[in-house]
Amino acid sequence: MRIDRFGGPALSLFRMVVGLLFLCHGLASLFGIFGGNRGSGEPVPLGQWPGWWAALIQALCGALVLVGLLTRPAALLASGSMAYAYFMVHQPEALLPMRNQGELSVLFCWSFLLVAILGPGSWALDNLFGQRGGRQLALDADARSSVPA
Repeated sequence: MRIDRFGGPALSLFRMVVGLLFLCHGLASLFGIFGGNRGSGEPVPLGQWPGWWAALIQALCGALVLVGLLTRPAALLASGSMAYAYFMVHQPEALLPMRNQGELSVLFCWSFLLVAILGPGSWALDNLFGQRGGRQLALDADARSSVPA
């Protein structure tokens, strides 16, 4: 049994779960659903810096990572936003994540960095569009080479 054949699907499932959780986190802050912003039941006020903008990044990047579309740039933006959240919101309270309630920011940051580096896995819209685009480029190149000059 070759265990390496499970790498692509496992990475895809990891990406989908992390993307879904991030999407839900963003939707909670934007719309007050799933317990709302920080469990308050309320959304972040529209346009408030940085909370509303962070929630927008969470929702958009979470959705893109979930479906595997523009995965690497979305994951990199999500990772950076979580690094910002940790160092600007949590770390001034205390150095360690267990003391400053920054565990979620750290986990999201490193999870998205992993996805940005390793890619979306085998089950992603990026792969579907990449294959179609690559196949179309190959067909165009063959068509050009067969046309007499």
